[in-house]
Amino acid sequence: MSKYEPLWKWIAANKRESFKLTWAEIEAIAGVPIDHSFLNFKKELLEYGFRVGKISMKEQTVAFQREE
Repeated sequence: MSKYEPLWKWIAANKRESFKLTWAEIEAIAGVPIDHSFLNFKKELLEYGFRVGKISMKEQTVAFQREE
């Protein structure tokens, strides 16, 4: 089980086509701090019908989009 699985499940349950979450929101949902390993784990999200879009270091946000 991935440490980000709670986040992936939350995202999969979301009804929007695309949205952004702040790093703080991601940490609260996942229950773990977001760190560089997020880049390695993000490919797991494809199994849940979404993909990671733009990661903004300046805004500290991550965009998510439903896969077509």
